[in-house]
Parts: sequence; structure tokens; C-alpha cells
Amino acid sequence: MGIPPVPRFVARRRATNFRSDAVYEAFRRHATDVGQASNGFHNQNYVLPLTGPMAGLLGREPGTSVTVRIRRREALPVVIRTWQNEAEILRAINGVLPHVPECLVEGDGFAVHSYVEGVPLSSVCGNGKPVDRLLLKALAGLLAQMTQVRGGVLPPRPSLWPGNHTDSQGFLQTLATMADSQIRKPNWSCFGGLFAALGIAEDALVRLAERVPAMAGRPYSLLHADLHRDNLIMSYGGDPPLICVDWELATYGDPLHDLATHLVRMHYPAYQWDEVVEAWAEAMRVVRPAAVNGVAKDLRHYVAFERAQSVYPDVMRAAKSLEERFDQKSLDEATAAVRRALEAGAEPLRLRHVPGEREIERILFRWRASAGAGGTARRGTVGRWAINWQPDLRVPECLDFPRTAVRDALYLEGAAPASRVFKGTAHLNTVVRVPGIGFPVVVRRKVANVYRRERSFLSEHAVLQAIERSNAAVAAPRVLALGESHSKSAVDVPTYSKDPFAIHTYEGPEDTRQQPNHPVHGLLPHEADGLIAQLGALTKVDYIQVDPLAAGVGGFYRWLSEQLVTLVRNLPKESQQLARFVGLPDAFRLREILSRYEVSHRASALLHGSLHPWNLIRRDDSLALTIIDWEMAVVGDPLYDLVRHMHLTPTRPEIRDRMFRRWARDLPAAYTWDWEKDWRVYRWIEIVRSAYVDLDRLVTGASLDAPNVRRAVDSYAMTLAAATGSLGLTAHRRANPYIARALA
Repeated sequence: MGIPPVPRFVARRRATNFRSDAVYEAFRRHATDVGQASNGFHNQNYVLPLTGPMAGLLGREPGTSVTVRIRRREALPVVIRTWQNEAEILRAINGVLPHVPECLVEGDGFAVHSYVEGVPLSSVCGNGKPVDRLLLKALAGLLAQMTQVRGGVLPPRPSLWPGNHTDSQGFLQTLATMADSQIRKPNWSCFGGLFAALGIAEDALVRLAERVPAMAGRPYSLLHADLHRDNLIMSYGGDPPLICVDWELATYGDPLHDLATHLVRMHYPAYQWDEVVEAWAEAMRVVRPAAVNGVAKDLRHYVAFERAQSVYPDVMRAAKSLEERFDQKSLDEATAAVRRALEAGAEPLRLRHVPGEREIERILFRWRASAGAGGTARRGTVGRWAINWQPDLRVPECLDFPRTAVRDALYLEGAAPASRVFKGTAHLNTVVRVPGIGFPVVVRRKVANVYRRERSFLSEHAVLQAIERSNAAVAAPRVLALGESHSKSAVDVPTYSKDPFAIHTYEGPEDTRQQPNHPVHGLLPHEADGLIAQLGALTKVDYIQVDPLAAGVGGFYRWLSEQLVTLVRNLPKESQQLARFVGLPDAFRLREILSRYEVSHRASALLHGSLHPWNLIRRDDSLALTIIDWEMAVVGDPLYDLVRHMHLTPTRPEIRDRMFRRWARDLPAAYTWDWEKDWRVYRWIEIVRSAYVDLDRLVTGASLDAPNVRRAVDSYAMTLAAATGSLGLTAHRRANPYIARALA
């Protein structure tokens, strides 16, 4: 690649008495003819010897090697930059670190540096290999030497920099904020949908900044911030043994950050980390003793940040690589890279579910196959022809959404922006607008490798079809298509196995740029009325269509109790053990307790089964709410659906009384009689259920990123107290008191 045109040129130091275009043209020709190019993430570097005329222009001897650095204009913004001009950094540190490169000429996106003679550490000791102890000491000495650069000689810092130059917490918060503004935000329009599908929230870095704990104070110093094996040159003469190059990401702050980035980017074997940290601390104690304050406690916070922010460039580079080559080998490599990044960043980014390789592969395929859809600026064209699908004939073709529209929806799915991708506890939902279709639709896919403790019993598509056929006044989505998507066989295009999906009408705002409005703080009076009206309308749906073997009159409570006992019996060993120590009974004892209660016989009806606020969407008509996500639907006592809703949703006493009154008044007596006596039994069993389910979520981390789950576990101490009290039990005397404090 030749040097691109440079519209503006600034000469520095010795290069002063010549025309910029003449110098530029000379370097362009020479680099093209004899330069050895190496491609970095941010720059393209040419190493070339100076000809006589070029040497004269720069005040160097002919034949002297220089490095021509050209900013890769097509490179993604995937790094944190404190300063934009590397030349200013080099001039500031030259006196203290005399062996760093010298900037001879700088231009717009183009610079010529003196060449550092030597061999990169990566060429003699690659990633994953241990580094010799003498080299470790030299590395530590290099990092310690950087602390001698005074902050006053460095370029001015951005305005958001902490005023206290020993504020370690403030510095790490600043780094997280800059990562969000310089890496996440500029790329979100193109990659946001991909990140959302992978389970990374838009505000993940902002939340990370908010969680930075108080740390020991350490005096700020110059940091290289990108000290990996390619940027460490082993000099031929050995004096000095190591020289740092590539200073464009340098910053000024807590020296512990430099150690953390170095540890992660050097890819040391795990057993050598302690040796590196000790060598660093030993070198720092000589020149800047205060720099080692709190290292044992605080280093992990910087390592966590490095792994968290690295998720973004690693995922984006993996996805972009598919634009260069899109075959099975490249898809496998990209999938593995994304999986490694997610696993490394899962804890600091609070990713409760890391997708498996098959799920990642399908997400990447859909993202790549939809290149060009939705106005995205991706290179390469694969197109809708690469996506094939097989219809499930249980859902016939819809007149207003023909099967040709299904392929278009699947094609557009991968290009959807983050604002239209919703990842729940069990489904990935993507909202798209298909050309020629007058309404938005949502593509629903089950999240792989997610095991739900609470089983689903009915097919969601069958439930929605039954509601639609009944013409009941229930605001629910329509199912438009059901099937399995897969890639279409073609040369050089990878394939993936069948991936089940459903397409429903989208029940959010007509303007899909707006987020759905959920009653997360409870129902308003007219919304309570609308929900009761819909629960009444559900009694008119023929549930035999979806569950011919539905429990008969009077058997629902016994069936419900046995489901809870089975859930407890099947909990993982760790969850069962913790449940026992906090005072919850085992499955056998729980069955005995549950059998003491009974409820009156009422007529059965179709129930939603999980009427929490995020399954309700506000609407502007008499029904007031649309009910979505029917995968937990069941046939049983209508009173249970109402009481479970009140358990899952903040419900003020006056709203609860209002709903009970309207429910008893509007529904036929066969569905409501004796409700005053029985509703507390259902409330009690739901409290007990939550005590087990939420404890299991705390132990396993399952679904904690879902807002309804997060709300439930945040109040677990109260749930546990209510459950053990209502069961007539007290906390186990042997229970560790610190467990109780942690749960509170």
C-alpha cells in the first residue's frame, strides 16, 4: 500500500527548509519501492533507508533507517486516546527516556520517526511463553523509569481528568468513561445490535465506572498504556536492553494501570503473573515508593477494566474480519475470538450468560449476512440469498405477512440497531420493518444453553393462535411465522445448523426508535381495569385447543404444589445446600407442608402464567395493556394468574382492592367463588417459590441481567424472611450469620 495523499503538512525540528509536497512525494515513492510494511491495529509502518536527498532534507546520514508511520484511516476507533499527537508525547519524554524514537517529520495522519535498532520481543518470545527473569527486571525498570517524567512537560490533559493527581478511583472512572465515549459510542450505530444480541448492555461501561470502589492513592505518572511484546524492542547492543516504541496511546495517571494493561496484553502464562507483579513492585520501591500503595488489593480492579474494555475491540475486529473473508474457517476463528473476549470480560461487565459457540456463530452469521441492510456501512455483500428457512406448517402462511416477507425479516434481523434488540431471560427478540409490510414485526429466537427452573408447558404459538381464533378481547401479539432458519449452501459461504425462530407482530410503539413503556412501578387505575378485563376475556378462549389433557376442576392447586416440589428436588446441589442452611425445607418436607392447604374448586381457564411488568406494554386504548411473552402459559385457576401478577408487580393496596373487586364482579361465579379465602394461599405459595428460585439465581447467576429477575433478587432478604415465616420455620441455627448479612 502506498502512502495516501496528505492535504496538510507540518515539519518539525530539523526538517524545515523544504516544500512539504516534495518531501511527501519522496517518501511515498521510496516507501512504495523499498519500504517493508508492517500492519498494526492503528498504523501502517514502513521501515526504509534514507536516500541522499531525503537524508539531506532530514539532517541524517544517507542510508539511515527511518520508520514512516501512517494512520490507518479505515481503522475502527477501538482505543482510548488521551492525546491525539504522538509527536508531542515523544518530544516531552525524550530527555528522560532518551532511547525512544524521535519524530523527524509529522503531517496529517503521517509521521517519520527515527528507527529503533533491535528485534521485537514478540519475534523471539511469543505470546503465552514465559519471559526470562532478567528481562522481567528490565521491563519493571522501564516502567519505573517512566515515573520520572514530570506531568508538567506532558501535553495538557482533557478537561475530565481528576484534579487530584493521586486519585486512583477517579482515574479508573475516567478511563471507563473515555472507553465508553471513544470506543463504544462511535461504533454503536454499526455494532450495537451485535453487542445487544451477545448480551452486552448499552450502558455496561457506564455502570462499570459507577462500581469502581475506593482505592489507595498513588501518585500519577507517565504511562505507556500499550506495552505488549510487539512494542518492546530488544536492542542489539544491550544498552539499554529494552526500548518502548509506539507511544500514541500514552497517558498520565495511576501507574498500576500500566502494570495491569501490560499483564493482560503481554499474555504471560498465569503462573508468571505474581513474578511480574513482584518485579514491578521492587523496581517501583526504588524510584517511587508510593506507587506500590495497595497494589495487592487494587490491581484486580485495573485488570478487570482492561478485560472489560477489550471486549469491544475484540468483538468488532472479529466481526470486521468477516468482511475480508467469509468462509467456514474465518467464521470459526471469529466465533472463537468473540467467545474468548466474552468469557474474559463477563465478570466486570456483569454478563450473566455467555453465549455458547453455536449461538455466537449464528449471531455473527446473521450480522455478516445482513451487510448493507438497514443502511449499515459494512463492506462486502452477501445478501438475503445466503439465508434460507424451512417453515413449520403448524403456523400457516399469513395473508398480510407472506413467506417472502419472512426471508426479508430474517435478512434484516442481523442489521437491527441495538435499540431494537431485546434480550430476555429465554429469548432474543429483534424488531424489524419489512419493506411492503405496514407494521413492524419481532423475530423471536430462544437463547441457547439457558435452563429455566420453572418449566413451560404449552407451545407459545398454539396459545397465541387460540387467542386469535377466539376473538376474545385480549391484546396479545399475532404469530406470523414459525420455522427454522439456516444458511443456504453456496461457494465460500459458511453454513450453520437449523436455528428455530418465530415471528410475531411487534406490540411496542409504532415508532420503533422508541422503547416500550412497561408499568415497572405498578399499574395505574385504568391499567388495572384493563388487565382485569383481559383476564376475564381469557376465560372465553377454548383452552382444550392448546392443552387437551388440562387438569380438571379442583386439581390445579395439587398440580401447582407438585411442580414446586419437583423444582426444589431438581435444584443444583449448591443451591439445595444453601437453601437448607438459610432455613428452607427440602423437597420431601416441603411436600408435607404444602399438603396442609387446599383451595376451593373453580372452573379452569387459559392463564398467562408470568404477568410481571416487563411482560406488559402500555397502550392507548380501553385495554390499556398488551400482554406479551406467553411461553409460561398454563391452564388452571384464574385466581392464580391474578395473585401471581400481584406478587411479581409492585401493587399498592388500593390497586389490589380495586382489581379484586372488579375481578369478582365481572367474571362468572364459576371462576371466582371463595376467592376471598383462597387468594392468600396462592400468595403464600408464590412467596415460597420465589425463596427457592431467587436463591438459585443468586447462586448460579442465571438471568440476573433481566430486569424482573434483578428486582426480585435485590429484595431477597425480605422474600426469605416472609417465606420461612409463612412456612412456620426459622433460620437454621448452624447458618453462617455472614450468609444472612450478604443476602440482606
